[in-house]
Amino acid sequence: MSTRTEDLVEIQQLLAKYAVTITQGDIDGLVSVFTPDGTYSAFGETYALERFPVLVDAAPKGLFMTGTALVDLDGDTATGTQPLCFIEHSQHDMRIGYYRDTYERTADGWRLKTRAMTFIRRSGDHDHGRPHAIGRPSA
Repeated sequence: MSTRTEDLVEIQQLLAKYAVTITQGDIDGLVSVFTPDGTYSAFGETYALERFPVLVDAAPKGLFMTGTALVDLDGDTATGTQPLCFIEHSQHDMRIGYYRDTYERTADGWRLKTRAMTFIRRSGDHDHGRPHAIGRPSA
């Protein structure tokens, strides 16, 4: 049986792997941090794992800087919120916001089950992004 501290460290390492693999364009590494039925939500859509390669390919490239997540453990599940600052590589334009996550302990350790992006706008508004056609599932 793991301790609370061990669980939190494992989740923090999982989230670090998310940030590093997406920054480096490592789709296999990125997918590995999710449960097989894991999803990512933004831009008015929820994307299943099989859609990640298209979504990531269409997204701007750059540095995903994440802060320490605030995690609430509940047995073999958990919820959390993690701040994000994305810096686009060619112009160094920034996007800021946070992820709201659910985590699940699996036979392979902790994994992200759901990750939902919230953007913080210059106006101070918080939203989930503007819907667009890139990476949407085909009809």
